[in-house]
Amino acid sequence: MVVGDIATGTEVLVIGAGPGGYVAAIRAAQEGLDTTLVERDAYGGACLNRGCIPSKALITGSGLAHEAGNAESMGIHADPAVDVGKMVEWKDGVVDQLTGGVEKLCKANGVNLIEGTASFVDEHTARVAHGGEGQGSESIEFEHAIVATGSRPIQIPGFDFAEDHVWSSAEALDAEAVPGRLGIVGGGYIGMELATTYAKLGADVTVVEMLDDILDPYEDDVKRVVRKRAEELGVEFNFGEGASEWSEAADGGYLLHTETEEGEESTYGVDKILVAVGRQPVTDGLDLAKAGIETDDRGFIETDDRTRSAVEHVHAVGDVAGDPMLAHAASKEGIVAAEVIAGEPAAMDQQAIPAAVFTDPEIGTVGLTEAEAEAEGFDPVVGEMPFNASGRAMTTGHTEGFVRLVADGETGFVLGGQIVGPEASELIAEVALAIEMGATLADVAATVHTHPTLAEAVMEAAENARGQAIHTLNR
Repeated sequence: MVVGDIATGTEVLVIGAGPGGYVAAIRAAQEGLDTTLVERDAYGGACLNRGCIPSKALITGSGLAHEAGNAESMGIHADPAVDVGKMVEWKDGVVDQLTGGVEKLCKANGVNLIEGTASFVDEHTARVAHGGEGQGSESIEFEHAIVATGSRPIQIPGFDFAEDHVWSSAEALDAEAVPGRLGIVGGGYIGMELATTYAKLGADVTVVEMLDDILDPYEDDVKRVVRKRAEELGVEFNFGEGASEWSEAADGGYLLHTETEEGEESTYGVDKILVAVGRQPVTDGLDLAKAGIETDDRGFIETDDRTRSAVEHVHAVGDVAGDPMLAHAASKEGIVAAEVIAGEPAAMDQQAIPAAVFTDPEIGTVGLTEAEAEAEGFDPVVGEMPFNASGRAMTTGHTEGFVRLVADGETGFVLGGQIVGPEASELIAEVALAIEMGATLADVAATVHTHPTLAEAVMEAAENARGQAIHTLNR
């Protein structure tokens, strides 16, 4: 029997249960608003199910196996056998526990949960189509809406993800066997994280990138450390080349064909091809025009600092609202959207939002680089602390990279930081806090840090910028 279209109402309708949507829904409910959250796939969104969490689980597993098999200098001799299927099963268990936790948190906070696909009917009505034959649909009237539908991997012509040998990041995270030869199209953060992961699991990895280096947004000396380490792991880089097509090879594998801007062609033998050239917003199917909303030429919804779209009672948060396409930024935007709807004086007024790349070694950045500070009219001072001078880094066997702090030369206020090295994703939080609270180099340097820790490198970088470093040479 087909269930007819029924009508319900809610104060706040949230579309999408990723890190922006579910956080927005919980905060709206905490504000006393009747809140309905619609999700068509899985709670936690792409980040929890097909991105941030599963990738970090596999990065940890592959790293552990590689560490155990390459610790002869510490007197450890091992030849670990990796059961990739079991590793993926463990990763799935982590994901399932977290997705279940998200659902429980929503229910515990009084959020109404609906499974289905939402689209707008008009400025105050949405239709939710329920999955499955005979499940019908329902109309939801809302006072406010928050669009949090996230993003998906970009496909390139000739490389259809429906092909078994062409992977998006999602397929790469669910593989139950390591391909002998993995070709990766794209040297951005997703491509590089998975390149190092699969290299550690034993694949021969080839990266092709149209630009002249990996990790385009980052400074040369930062990405140089990551590229050198990847090359030590056996990753082969081919810059200035774009993937043009693939073909079947005589050995049962495939050929990845590339071409330069000058028309020069190259061919690489592979067993799987991972396309990691970026992500695009999921706005198709929402019928945004019916709500009076237009997207930009890339499909993003433009918003103000209070997350409002051109239609003020319809908000957009997370990847669908454009850069920075980061899960933690989405969560903050979700909180702001809910609080704005509740009448709170909230806005996206952060001084800086940190970012991290979970390569080997990791990258963590926040705020301004030295060049950016100069461009904004500052007369910056810079301090660095190399990890090869850190006692704690030496005891871990990971001494690549450095901590860099950028500050205003006149006032000493911390303006930014770039970290490449062990646990950079964790260490960058201290720099982010320093920027947000208006701390100076003197504040960071005067804060006693536990010894021996990697965090001491942040203190030493502050001292170095002041010409008073103890454990590294001053500039």
